[in-house]
Amino acid sequence: MEKPKGPNTEPGFQLNRRALLKSAVSTVAIGSSLTAVAQTNSNPPKPQPIATQASTKGYVFFTPAEQEFIEAVVDHMIPADQFSPKGSDLGVNIFIDRALNDGWGKGDRLYLNGPWQPGTPFQGYQLPMNPAELFRLGIEQCNQYCLKNLQNTFHLLPKNSKEDVLKKLQVGQITFANGLSGTTFFDLLYQTVNEGFFCDPIYGGNADKASWRMLGFPGVIATHAINIETFKNKKYVSNTLSISDIS
Repeated sequence: MEKPKGPNTEPGFQLNRRALLKSAVSTVAIGSSLTAVAQTNSNPPKPQPIATQASTKGYVFFTPAEQEFIEAVVDHMIPADQFSPKGSDLGVNIFIDRALNDGWGKGDRLYLNGPWQPGTPFQGYQLPMNPAELFRLGIEQCNQYCLKNLQNTFHLLPKNSKEDVLKKLQVGQITFANGLSGTTFFDLLYQTVNEGFFCDPIYGGNADKASWRMLGFPGVIATHAINIETFKNKKYVSNTLSISDIS
């Protein structure tokens, strides 16, 4: 199954890096992660750089059960192959953990006082909960669905069952106990996985700048404009630099 209106995935949610990385050049902002899916009239701020390196594996937000879930998700969506390590080895799970524990996850700039009305697809995030609360609820409800219907929590399911659960979340075939469509949770989950894959390593993901190296993206150097002209239609080779490399 392909992601609706998305040319960047092969059937299923295991990312086709060749296709995904083609579009990344036009969507990845230099020195920052991708645009967040969670937004209202005021966009929530992206998490500030953490003081220590992204590869630190200690969790600050997720509970042990949530850690199992998020690691299973990022490893399913980004399996190890000839292009890069798996998602958890890239720190995508850590990126999400840090983001949810920071101002963005806490909804520092979200309007959360209501009244709450159903939004349109063009209005973005319209919920009386912040992203951290949505993640916590989504993981709990998803695991409950898996236990009831598949007799195991998500991280213990075989590959094909994980895929089926994710597809059902995406199209709204799983509804949470409070009536919230699983699609809302899936959209935020899928977006933050992408963010963690392409972010600057200082934010927790993209360990060793692996996704940037696959792109041939040189990172945060200040001569990109000149290089675009100088190397037009020519092969460009450069050291890949992150924020910490030039700090």
